[in-house]
Amino acid sequence: VDVKVTAQIRYANADPVTTFAMLLDQEFQEEVCRATGAVSHEVSVDQAAGGATIRSSRELPTDDFPDFIKTFVGDTVQVVRVDQWGAAAADGSRDGTIVVEIKGAPVRLNGSITMRPDGAGTAESVQGDLKASVPLLGGKVERAVEPSIRAAVAKEEEVGGRWLAR
Repeated sequence: VDVKVTAQIRYANADPVTTFAMLLDQEFQEEVCRATGAVSHEVSVDQAAGGATIRSSRELPTDDFPDFIKTFVGDTVQVVRVDQWGAAAADGSRDGTIVVEIKGAPVRLNGSITMRPDGAGTAESVQGDLKASVPLLGGKVERAVEPSIRAAVAKEEEVGGRWLAR
């Protein structure tokens, strides 16, 4: 059974053009990695045809994971996230896809991402399916991992708010 993941990030005083420029900034992406507790990370940003692919790979400690998961993965996990954004519409709206994989663990999030004008700001939404293909334990793993994904999204919103206020 997949776990549905929905999350929203709001940037109050930045339009989609400003918000997207922030997402494309290597420094911003690295700051998000550090803020999520990564012990090491790599980020690449590639722009093409009005859109972009943002790829991050971070090594994260598993301190907050339940013991039954740590047994599988050890003290750290490699989390790879790839966001692919399409070109902007006239109002700055964008659509894209997100994939998050935990290397060495059969856990994957596949979903869609959208960016929409929201008053004077921007709303970024993530909707996806989190799937753990672990016999018998799949549902338990999904329920254990989902809060970490939510926490990472909240951290990105926090870092973005600070970044845009500079």
